[in-house]
Formats: sequence, structure tokens, C-alpha cells
Amino acid sequence: MDIRELERTTWPRQLLEIPQLPKKLWMRGTLPPEGHKLLTVVGSRAMTSYGQAACTSLITGLAGYPISIVSGLALGVDACAHKAALAAGLHTIAIPGSGLDDSVISPRTNSGLAKDILASGGALVSEQEPMHKPRLGEFPSRNRLMVGLSDAVLVVEAGPKSGTLITARLASEYNRDLLCIPHRIGDPHAFGPHLFLRLGAALVTEPLHLLEALRIPPVDSAQGKPFPSDLGDNERMVWGILEEPKTRDEILRGACGAAGDLLTALVALELRGLVKEEFGAWHRL
Repeated sequence: MDIRELERTTWPRQLLEIPQLPKKLWMRGTLPPEGHKLLTVVGSRAMTSYGQAACTSLITGLAGYPISIVSGLALGVDACAHKAALAAGLHTIAIPGSGLDDSVISPRTNSGLAKDILASGGALVSEQEPMHKPRLGEFPSRNRLMVGLSDAVLVVEAGPKSGTLITARLASEYNRDLLCIPHRIGDPHAFGPHLFLRLGAALVTEPLHLLEALRIPPVDSAQGKPFPSDLGDNERMVWGILEEPKTRDEILRGACGAAGDLLTALVALELRGLVKEEFGAWHRL
């Protein structure tokens, strides 16, 4: 797919607001339609299984909304965000630290992901010349573009020495909403999210929180959903209780019946793909 230099009049509006504008901007692919909100997702290259599950779940929950996921094509959280966006049918923009020619796309292990992004109708964007090979000291500069493009920035994981901390501080400087996923106490990957939560960042535990930050009215997917006709009495009872997400204890308190029978019904609903547990709460699918 051809690499083209973007005329400044066609640059995304948000990017024109930052103080250190790039001299040039190169692109492959297609930018999102006018009116789409851009959510930048950042975090550790050494992503944990918890970070992967949280990142995937939150982005999956944005399916169907006018949102584009922005990240840096790096290993770890960046790649997870792009892949989750592709799986959810969301537009996604990758901003590598390199130029955009296939021969220099970095990291090389994600060159296939870059092609998938283009094939899905997404975009690759860089301020570097097309044949530019990445240099370590240039990544903070790249990160300012990721923040500049965004309407909000989501921090998934970041250790004490992570470059994500610089990106998160830029969100404050550029007046972007900073959102963070909570972690377990003592987890080194929690350093960044917990630091910024203490400093006033918004806590995110479900897709609704992302929609609120992006100022997108949520669609009640459960409203009007047909009631499965072939459920047993206990399954019907549990299904009705899960009109809103509930913990297992909340389900047991809200239903009439033996705990064992209710838990069996919950497992049956899960096996049929009707309900799922995420972050300690059960919800309808």
C-alpha cells in the first residue's frame, strides 16, 4: 500500500493542538471517519496475563462504537490493543517508531500485524521518512504523536522505569483524559497505573468507563434482548438477575433456591456461551 505525505490541512484535528507539531506526517491506509473518537492505549512491552486479559476485554467491549484504537505497534500492550481492535471490528492506527516502508517497520515481529491493520482499513502513521530505521532515543517523540492524536489515553501496565510514564505525563500536558486499569497491590506492573490514579487519573474497570471518558452514549445491549426460550427454571432465574453484571455472591443473594442448584445453572449458562465472568462479575453475552 502506497506511502503518502499528508497535507497539514488533512491532519487529524487533535494533533494540530499539540505544541511540538511534526514537520511532516506520512501515512499508509485510511484514517477513521470524521466524528470517530480516538483512544490511545499504552503499556508495558513485558505484558502480564492480567494486563492482556484486561486490555482485550475492555477493547472488545467497545465493538460497534465509533472508536479508533491508537497504539505504537510495539510488543506487549501495543500489539494486544491492535489485535483486540481488529478482532472487535474497530478501526486502529499504529504509530511505529520507524518509517512506514515494509523493510523498516519496527519491530519486525509485528510486520504481519501492520499488514493486518492495513488490510482491515486501518492506518499506519509516522513523522519519520519512509525508509527511516528506528533509534531508541526517538520513541518518546513518537509517543507524543500517540497522545496528540487521542481524545483519551488508557494506561494498561507500567513499571517504575517504563517509557509509558512519559506518555502518561504527556496526556496531562496535552489536556487529554488519562485512564488507568487497577492492579494488585505489590505488582511492579501496577506502579504506573496506581501512581496516576493517586494523582487524579480516572479508574477503568469496564468498557462503560471508556465510553464515559470518550463522551459516547452507551447502547443498552441487554435491553430488548430475547429471553432464551429453552432454559430451565434456575437458569431463567439467574439470567434474569444478570440484567446487570453481578458477582457470584450477589447472584446467590438475589435468587430463590439452593446455592448448589443456582451455581449449576450459572455454569450451564456459561457453557452455552450466554454468560461470562470478567473481573469478578458475571454478565450476559
